[in-house]
Amino acid sequence: MKLSRIALAGGVAASTVLLIAGPAAAHVSVQPVGEAAKGGYATLNFKVPNERDQASTVKLEVNFPADHPLSSVTPQAVPGWKITIDRSKLDKPLEVHGKKITEAVSKVTWTADDGEIAPGYFQQFPVSVGALPEDADQLVFKAIQTYDNKEVVRWIEEPKAGGEEPDSPAPVLKLTAASEDGHGGAAADAGAAKGDDHQAAGSDAPAKENSTAASSSSSDTTARTLGIIGIVIGIAGVAFGVLAGRRRSA
Repeated sequence: MKLSRIALAGGVAASTVLLIAGPAAAHVSVQPVGEAAKGGYATLNFKVPNERDQASTVKLEVNFPADHPLSSVTPQAVPGWKITIDRSKLDKPLEVHGKKITEAVSKVTWTADDGEIAPGYFQQFPVSVGALPEDADQLVFKAIQTYDNKEVVRWIEEPKAGGEEPDSPAPVLKLTAASEDGHGGAAADAGAAKGDDHQAAGSDAPAKENSTAASSSSSDTTARTLGIIGIVIGIAGVAFGVLAGRRRSA
């Protein structure tokens, strides 16, 4: 009886945890493909789940941080969705690769054209961004999700100081330590691989020279050995002839 009560209590507690954790976890979020290094470039996926049983998501608006504007924002085409990009003037121009950037993307909107996010499904919206700020540990992207029944959900609340998640949290991108080249590790790895290839190609010549030298040395040794054997055979032949002559004389 006691075991049954304990099991029942545990089941109720677990169900309560699931009921509490479920809705909190199902919100618009952002995740990088690989890592998002400070000062570098990254591809971000905005993940949009459908939280309604009787409605489909037909629109997503993502606002880009104004306090850390990004000079490059390029969304990837998503079948069935139309993309609109809004730009705004910068109070302080950005200098990128020797050029001054006076405006930056402030918002990207995906509107269902021949598609939707049906109940029980989610959709990812990829965006290539950069250069990521070097003086921030995270970026907050406020998002607005619209359903086909005209319901609008605003995922715009920033993280609280105590670490507690708000009711409608905004997508937050965590930034990692800056890489050496500022463009991620792929270029460095490719350069290292290319350098290894050049080094390997350059090492072929010494290897061939060593092989040729070894072959030549081996040939010289063989010739000397054969010469010595020939001399020995010749001396043996002379000695045999002398001995044979003496026996005949005797």
